[in-house]
Amino acid sequence: MAGRAPSIEVGPDGKKLYPAGEVMRRGGVSRQQIYQYTAIGLIQAASRTRHGYRLYPEQVFKELRVIRGLNAMGYSLRDIKEIFFQRS
Repeated sequence: MAGRAPSIEVGPDGKKLYPAGEVMRRGGVSRQQIYQYTAIGLIQAASRTRHGYRLYPEQVFKELRVIRGLNAMGYSLRDIKEIFFQRS
């Protein structure tokens, strides 16, 4: 349905994909934070529905918990990005 935000979907690999609104609600972040974290590479870029809605893999919730925890401890986003790249 056009104009209606998507619900949780299942990707071609069988994994759940979550719309940005659900990520905001469950992850405790704003839309701008999601876009910023994606732009600087802290969270995986979203796939898109045919109507242009962004969908994020379930892994995003773990990543957001880590980002928020490190940020609360005083780490900058630049520091967090470096930590993430050292982990991988």
